[in-house]
Amino acid sequence: QVQLVESGGGLVQAGGSLRLSCAASGSIFSINTMGWYRQAPGKERELVALITSGGITNTADSVKGRFTISRDNAKNTVYLQMNSLKSEDTGDYYCSLEYRRGPDKYHHWGQGTQVTVSS
Repeated sequence: QVQLVESGGGLVQAGGSLRLSCAASGSIFSINTMGWYRQAPGKERELVALITSGGITNTADSVKGRFTISRDNAKNTVYLQMNSLKSEDTGDYYCSLEYRRGPDKYHHWGQGTQVTVSS
């Protein structure tokens, strides 16, 4: 069973920084994609950033230049460094882990961590 445990959310003033972490445990296929999605109140969940086990990243235009995703494969941990935070970055941030095993595709989610940016 795969478990994703997030940490690092909180309340910050606009212009400030936060760093989110997500540690994965359990039966994890080594070739995978980890990342972050977010959901603002009343809105759909959206992609923030993804990173493959090979280090290829995909970052949403809305956070490019402000957010940086990275990972430590040895620790099965993904990080999201968030700088120059804006009020519109407020929401619940969810860690994601995706991988294929044979013909099957798996997608696991963390429980979410709240980020609140005050203006």
